[in-house]
Amino acid sequence: MSVAHAAPAVPEKLTWSGGSEPLKASYGKLMMWFFLLSDTFTFSALLVSYGMIRFSQPAWSGLPEDFYFSTTHWPIPEKVFEAVPFLHGMSLPLVFVGIMTFILIASSVTMVLAVEAGHRGDRKDVEKWMLWTIIGGFTFLGSQAWEWTHFIHGPEDLAVAAKQVVDGVTVPIEGANLVRNPYGPPAFADLFFFITGFHGTHVFSGVILNILIFFNAATGVYERRGHYEMVEKVGLYWHFVDLVWVFVFTFFYLV
Repeated sequence: MSVAHAAPAVPEKLTWSGGSEPLKASYGKLMMWFFLLSDTFTFSALLVSYGMIRFSQPAWSGLPEDFYFSTTHWPIPEKVFEAVPFLHGMSLPLVFVGIMTFILIASSVTMVLAVEAGHRGDRKDVEKWMLWTIIGGFTFLGSQAWEWTHFIHGPEDLAVAAKQVVDGVTVPIEGANLVRNPYGPPAFADLFFFITGFHGTHVFSGVILNILIFFNAATGVYERRGHYEMVEKVGLYWHFVDLVWVFVFTFFYLV
């Protein structure tokens, strides 16, 4: 008489028990997504705070051509950010920040091309597109540094500078800092410096990471590993930085 033996139980493979990739993403990619999620909360809190403070302040109720700067009302962005390097005395509202935005978005496109080249295992194309991404990042940082400098020191030609009203007397704008803000309420300059500076720090960190990726690609590190996953992980961070700038641009320069 034969005795039937039960088949040995096959242990259930749980998603988080190791040896598997949740959501078909590597550990490094998941950790990058978690970091970006936490950073999203930080930027969201900053922008929501800006919006609440912005709309708690009186707005200019007159015609745009009659606008003057004063601490009694929130400034019109087109009147604050109207300068362009080497074009002194010309009023070009939001043109320069528009160029900055285009540069950052273009660098995001070159990062996409670098990631695509990594999927193909094309080392030369990875190097080429990473280099263009680095150039775009440095160009954006240089442009933001100029904008900060202009915001702090004010127009070079005070004869054509925008005017502010102080105690009923009209005087030219001479720039702002964390102590003095002739453009409007003190919170305007404080939030501008903090939020754009915080974003600029992220861009600078991204440029440093991009340089490291470029160096590793150029020295064949990823070719020896057999994959270019690090390019993709840093690409996620760079796209996040670009996306955040779109919201910063909208809140500060368009609203």
